[in-house]
Amino acid sequence: MAATTVAPMSSSPADLVREFHLAFGLDARSTPTEISPDLAAHRGELLAEEAAEVAEVSVRGPLDRLAHELADVVYVAYGTALVHGIDLDAVLAEIHRSNMTKIGPDGSVSRRADGKVLKGEHYEAPDVMEVLRRQGWAPDRTG
Repeated sequence: MAATTVAPMSSSPADLVREFHLAFGLDARSTPTEISPDLAAHRGELLAEEAAEVAEVSVRGPLDRLAHELADVVYVAYGTALVHGIDLDAVLAEIHRSNMTKIGPDGSVSRRADGKVLKGEHYEAPDVMEVLRRQGWAPDRTG
């Protein structure tokens, strides 16, 4: 008899990864939290593994494998955020807001020779700390 699959709650990366973590008994926090150094190191290793796979396949292809590896990076990044209790969608929104300030008031964009968009004089840095505070994070400022 074939195994039944459960339909995902939604197609948002955060919801999909939360479903995975809950189904497999992995850490899933809802408030930003410092985690153990061992767990943090493990999550870092997972991210590095996935990023290395993207770097490798982006040169050699094929495109379907690149798409797969890119999705794996996003999946592991969202999982790492979930382990830390970070609402990554809210952080991404703040990064996007900040990135959009790289456009000058006249619509001009500064670029590096390789095409990377540079910060202009009207650039506003992201306030990730404030985003995390709104999520319930109270940073420990001692030591």
